[in-house]
Amino acid sequence: MPQQKKIALITGAGSGIGRAVALALSRDGWSNVLAGRREMELIETANACDAERTLVVPTDINDPVSVKNLFNQTKRT
Repeated sequence: MPQQKKIALITGAGSGIGRAVALALSRDGWSNVLAGRREMELIETANACDAERTLVVPTDINDPVSVKNLFNQTKRT
């Protein structure tokens, strides 16, 4: 059976628990989609992860258009 890609979409990935989850999943070979309001913090998290398997998408989960953009970018990538 072919190995499936493991992809995690992590909200709040710029700090705290979200960042810790992103780092742990990256160490375990997951590809991560990092979502959150603060782009610079998301980039810092991405830099600490495997850059080739990390997508940064600044997102305000209270804004339906922003959430739609998050899923569209995730699907495209």
